[in-house]
Amino acid sequence: MKVPNERVLHHVKQWLIHGDEDLRLAEHAMTLKPEEKPPYRLIAYHAQQCAEKYLKAYLVYCVVDFPYTHNISVLLELCNEHATWAEELQDAEQLTLYSITTRYPGEEQEVTEAEAKQAIELAQLVRKQVRTALEKLGAELLE
Repeated sequence: MKVPNERVLHHVKQWLIHGDEDLRLAEHAMTLKPEEKPPYRLIAYHAQQCAEKYLKAYLVYCVVDFPYTHNISVLLELCNEHATWAEELQDAEQLTLYSITTRYPGEEQEVTEAEAKQAIELAQLVRKQVRTALEKLGAELLE
């Protein structure tokens, strides 16, 4: 695969920056003390957003159109057409649950501290895998 043009690379980097911001916010919120009532549902949501944006960044790099979706399974399936590593991230599919049910009133789902921690770990795994894949393809990424 050839390295995309500068416009595409800029777009990829923007997706990565936004994903990193979501992850930083989730990680920071986990440092709140129990008496400060950490918003575990929002932590899980931002972890999901990180994973989603990283997968979309990879698809942008590969010049693959993707549907407007928050479904990690769909994004992994699209990535899998261009990379074998996507199969290793199947556990990240559970993050999809946090894309909607944690955002809207009436759709709330209780998220525990353990689930929020696991969501962050899955987002970190997706981030690491995508960054490694992009670097192997020759992309120079932001840290």
